[in-house]
Amino acid sequence: MGALRVTADSSTCVTSSLCVYRLAQVFDQDEQGRVVVLDENPPEGLRRELLRAARGCPTGSIRVEEAGEGVGEGVDE
Repeated sequence: MGALRVTADSSTCVTSSLCVYRLAQVFDQDEQGRVVVLDENPPEGLRRELLRAARGCPTGSIRVEEAGEGVGEGVDE
């Protein structure tokens, strides 16, 4: 397992806030309530919670990838 890279598409975010509640050290919300990634390369120790946040996103706006992988390559638990 390598370093993680987290991205989020704020244009598809529906402001459910689930990601912020799960991992406030990685996610926040902008003035409109849309997701903002605070830490694009969080520690490996957060892998399980990051994957849960990505799976729990109602619009699939959150992506967790291995750093250096191509876009669209998700991380398996």
